[in-house]
Amino acid sequence: MDRLEDRMCNKHDRLLELFCQTEQVCVCQFCTVTDHRSHPIVTLKEEYDMKTAQLGKIEAEVPQMIQERQKNIQEIKETVKRSKADADREIADGAQVLTALMRCIEKCQEDLNQMVKERLKDTEKQAEDLIKELEQEIEDLTNRSSEVRQLSNTKDHLHFLQAFRSLKDPPPTRDCTKVEIRPPFYVGTLRRSLDQLNEKLNMEIKNLRNVAELKRVQQYEVDVTLDPDTAHPRLILSEDGKQVHAGDVVNYLPDNRKRFKQYMHVLTRQSFSSGRFYFEVQAKDRTVWSLGVARESINRVGGIIETPGNGLWILDSNTNGLVFKDNPAVCLPLKAKLQKVGVFVDYDEGLVSFYDVEARVHIYSATGCTFSEPLYPFLSLSHYGGINSPPLIISPAIETD
Repeated sequence: MDRLEDRMCNKHDRLLELFCQTEQVCVCQFCTVTDHRSHPIVTLKEEYDMKTAQLGKIEAEVPQMIQERQKNIQEIKETVKRSKADADREIADGAQVLTALMRCIEKCQEDLNQMVKERLKDTEKQAEDLIKELEQEIEDLTNRSSEVRQLSNTKDHLHFLQAFRSLKDPPPTRDCTKVEIRPPFYVGTLRRSLDQLNEKLNMEIKNLRNVAELKRVQQYEVDVTLDPDTAHPRLILSEDGKQVHAGDVVNYLPDNRKRFKQYMHVLTRQSFSSGRFYFEVQAKDRTVWSLGVARESINRVGGIIETPGNGLWILDSNTNGLVFKDNPAVCLPLKAKLQKVGVFVDYDEGLVSFYDVEARVHIYSATGCTFSEPLYPFLSLSHYGGINSPPLIISPAIETD
């Protein structure tokens, strides 16, 4: 044997042919009756076979562990890449917003300067006209004075009396005590201008913020199509799965556990269990509809109270207005009929947001939601909307300027 001394027990000078499982060391026969008397002992071959099996398991696990870490590295790189893209987009959006605000301030300054100049111009015109009028009066009075002086030097009585009779009546003149020009009054002008600027800036900031927010969520747009296996028998879907409208008859369709039996609901084929997603639905010229997201286990047979507690996060439009279905329901202000609705979901953050795409306005957000199963985009019609009403259309997002 090579290096036999390494295979000998240092204490008993005997061959190391056994293994102590308690202290995980090789021992000789004498060790088993002395220091390792109460410890479980096996042969080197038995321990070798056991450790070899463990080593094979470790060897099999290592590539998987390497693959998992490589995947983590790739995910981290993707996160950094997305973060950089988000940062660049934020800088660009910030520059756009600030440029717009600067233009608004410059416009306010131009308006203020124009108003002050116009007031000054009106004052100068008024003064110019008054000066011309007074100069004309001076000229008329000077001529009259010359005539009077010339007549006063006449010694011929007949000529004097004849000339005096033809002497013109004095020209009309202003009362000099009332001649004045009021200078422009600028007190409060700047304050009113700043108040108007503040109002414009607040409106501009709100609009730009809405546009920026809509642009951010639109980048998470997903391509979804309606699932005919979930559609209520009265619903009619387009061939491409992008449109749905209500029919006038109940179709006899294959029964399955996915189909809604009582209400005219339909889900998409695609579901989402993590991350963020966004889709838009055109509801143009249609008054009664509902849309949002539903969890996979939603009741599809009987009636259901449409609330987050029952797995529905939906926006409802009806003849009375716009409502987010909750307990209690949240009535929402609406300035005009919705033409296109955007729905954004952050699964991990528990957020569902709705947007008026045409007006670029945030409508409502449900926060603090708890999602524990896949979510499906959800559309719903009602017979109150009429069978000839326009369809709901899942349409691609048009990037907001």
